[in-house]
Amino acid sequence: FLQSVCVTGTGVAGAEQLLLVYPPSATGFTTRSDIGPARDANDPVDDRHAPPGKRTVGDQMKKNQTADDDDEDLNDTNYDEFNGYAGSLFSSGPYEKDDEEADAIYAALDKRMDERRKERREQREKEEIEKYRMERPKIQQQFSDLKRKLAEVTEEEWLSIPEVGDARNKRQRNPRYEKLTPVPDSFFAKHLQSGENHTTVDPRQTQFGGLNTPYPGGLNTPYPGGMTPGLMTPGTGELDMRKIGQARNTLMDMRLSQVSDSVSGQTVVDPKGYLTDLNSMIPTHGGDINDIKKARLLLKSVRETNPHHPPAWIASARLEEVTGKLQVARNLIMKGTEMCPKSEDVWLEAARLQPGDTAKAVVAQAVRHLPQSVRIYIRAAELETDIRAKKRVLRKALEHVPNSVRLWKAAVELEEPEDARIMLSRAVECCPTSVELWLALARLETYENARKVLNKARENIPTDRHIWITAAKLEEANGNTQMVEKIIDRAITSLRANGVEINREQWIQDAEECDKAGSVATCQAIMRAVIGIGIEEEDRKHTWMEDADSCVAHNALECARAIYAYALQVFPSKKSVWLRAAYFEKNHGTRESLEALLQRAVAHCPKAEVLWLMGAKSKWLAGDVPAARSILALAFQANPNSEEIWLAAVKLESENNEYERARRLLAKARSSAPTARVFMKSVKLEWVLGNIAAAQELCEEALKHYEDFPKLWMMKGQIEEQKELVEKAREAYNQGLKKCPHSIPLWLLLSRLEEKVGQLTRARAILEKSRLKNPKNPDLWLESVRLEYRAGLKNIANTLMAKALQECPNSGILWSEAIFLEARPQRKTKSVDALKKCEHDPHVLLAVAKLFWSERKITKAREWFHRTVKIDSDLGDAWAFFYKFELQHGTEEQQEEVRKRCENAEPRHGELWCDVSKDIQNWQKKIGEILVLVAAKLKNTF
Repeated sequence: FLQSVCVTGTGVAGAEQLLLVYPPSATGFTTRSDIGPARDANDPVDDRHAPPGKRTVGDQMKKNQTADDDDEDLNDTNYDEFNGYAGSLFSSGPYEKDDEEADAIYAALDKRMDERRKERREQREKEEIEKYRMERPKIQQQFSDLKRKLAEVTEEEWLSIPEVGDARNKRQRNPRYEKLTPVPDSFFAKHLQSGENHTTVDPRQTQFGGLNTPYPGGLNTPYPGGMTPGLMTPGTGELDMRKIGQARNTLMDMRLSQVSDSVSGQTVVDPKGYLTDLNSMIPTHGGDINDIKKARLLLKSVRETNPHHPPAWIASARLEEVTGKLQVARNLIMKGTEMCPKSEDVWLEAARLQPGDTAKAVVAQAVRHLPQSVRIYIRAAELETDIRAKKRVLRKALEHVPNSVRLWKAAVELEEPEDARIMLSRAVECCPTSVELWLALARLETYENARKVLNKARENIPTDRHIWITAAKLEEANGNTQMVEKIIDRAITSLRANGVEINREQWIQDAEECDKAGSVATCQAIMRAVIGIGIEEEDRKHTWMEDADSCVAHNALECARAIYAYALQVFPSKKSVWLRAAYFEKNHGTRESLEALLQRAVAHCPKAEVLWLMGAKSKWLAGDVPAARSILALAFQANPNSEEIWLAAVKLESENNEYERARRLLAKARSSAPTARVFMKSVKLEWVLGNIAAAQELCEEALKHYEDFPKLWMMKGQIEEQKELVEKAREAYNQGLKKCPHSIPLWLLLSRLEEKVGQLTRARAILEKSRLKNPKNPDLWLESVRLEYRAGLKNIANTLMAKALQECPNSGILWSEAIFLEARPQRKTKSVDALKKCEHDPHVLLAVAKLFWSERKITKAREWFHRTVKIDSDLGDAWAFFYKFELQHGTEEQQEEVRKRCENAEPRHGELWCDVSKDIQNWQKKIGEILVLVAAKLKNTF
């Protein structure tokens, strides 16, 4: 058919006939009239109007040209020794099936080899990337520490950052068109006069109807052309300058109003209201818009596939609520209540989303569908604002759900005590297994009725311990303390009979709660009953001491006292238990309780000297010196020739100015119990009383017996130094060092003596010798550094400090000194290094506190002082600096608190502290007085 058309069809008419037969969507074809004479089958198709990629004629020519180019590109520049020519030498040859198989084999081999090398290659690439990142970190990483510090920038510092300058060029900053020059009034007047000549229309202009319009409102106005009321007053030709001035002021006001926002410190917009408006306009979700659309689509799909699935409706409503479409959320959740009328969660969500009165209507509808739902009734009560309405709702709820403890509790909370008691009587009938309701009723009843209530509660709930504990507390509150122990014992027996496991930790916790509530007898009875349950015999002492410490930490002091009392009954001869109980009474009890405990302690442990001494000291501090003497006399009988008791007796007499009695006691001690300490105390007593000759004589006698006791050599040298006999002092120290080469204080005394007389070189040599004999000793290194610093040789001091820190890298006293050897800007960095090396060293913590003090960071300094004295309360220097700090920056209460804490801690060590406390002039000073003296000597030179 097509061939006949091609032969016979002529022009457009034939095409139109074909269009009538075939629809426009039929395949196109070419007629003879389009292509002219017939072509050979091998001729290329004429597709000049095809897209570029589909043009066979042009593309074939390009391919041929490319192939020719490839064939010709075989010169040396395209040749590589390893890879050969860049192109394929045989690309023009035929591509057969065996070529395809070979390529497939090679491709499989390449893939296999690549898989084998993949792991190593990825690892190498990862390492190269990490190395590159380390060498060239991102800007973000370089500034990460600074970005973290931005959190510390205060609002005032942020606001004080200067404004950024204008980086535009001069032409942009100062555009010419904004330079306005005021026009002089003469200009207006001149042009007004010239305008008067043209206020009428030339008759010649109206010949062809140019301006003479048929409408009277055209330009042929009743007023002259330029005489409007704006610039000229009606009826006159004069210029109104007052109105020009007003117009100019109005224009200026408009300009100023427009630009006032860009002036620093001024604004025409209320910032708070503006932000509030913005918040109301912007949805409060944090996700992407696309994520919300996806979520909305997914939830819609869930709702349509399973319309009776409550979580789908709730999630859909919450999504719309989060995106700010509250009304859509309400509509969705109401539709959800129709589809899931038995779902409690859907109704509660609907009540939450709806406003006040509508929410009440929703809850009422929910109650009709779910009359047994406690949560819906509670929600209904919450929606009511009036107390009576709440009561009405809850009572209605209790009619439908009488066995709900939650409803009863909510209803009782709204009632007065008398009505509450009546309601609770009904509540325990409806909910006989609720412990809370029984206990609440017992609290509201009288003593007799409460006992009956608790007995009923025990019958109904025989497995609950709280009822028994409440009964015990009830008896204690009414004075029947003898019943408390019986009730707790019966409770343990009854609960075990009912198969309840006695959990020791739970009972101890209940005892702590009783202690905090003031029920001391109940708490002690519980402790006695359960303290030994479930503990192996060999673990008892250790476990009980831990329990006591735990109770002290929880501020349950009566519980701890009960534990110690029980432990002392079980271990009456254990000195360690008595000691811990005594320290507990000393810290948390009264003086009377401590003395009573110590009397029992020495009766059971008469050989424990420390218990005798604690008892004597307690009496002495209370001012009862005769009682202290009698205790020490009893201690002598129990511990004859005890050095500690001899020295305690001497101290008691010397502190009370009974020097002759002290001398006689020391003489007795030297004859019956001669020890180095007894001789030392004898020498010191004579020295402080001013009997230098007697002190020297005693010292020489002591050194004959105890020449390896360094303190005797120190005292001998210091007495000579006091008499200003430098040679004899030097000789004493040197003799002492021969006998005691490892005594650090002796080396320091000799070095300071040489420095004092100006022999710096000799002092330096002594310290070097001491460091050789006592390697890795931070005190000797510290003295060497300070010697150079005092001599003004700061560079040598820094070098020595570096060596010292290499030899003693974990020495707190060296690090604390190193911090203040640095210049002020470097101290903070040095303190960080010190804390890394010695995190819990009191000297380093004290140095950090002083550093904050020097920077006037008062709160931080106080915090670090607290930390220091908590870690080491025996460091007197820390207490002195803390007290000095509070004197300068604290209140009187804070100063008094530090002084009292220091007196309780009784510090004995610290370089500055010992300088004052060991001074013979201060030998009778109390701790508080020494604290004041040391603080007065301190100077804020750091």
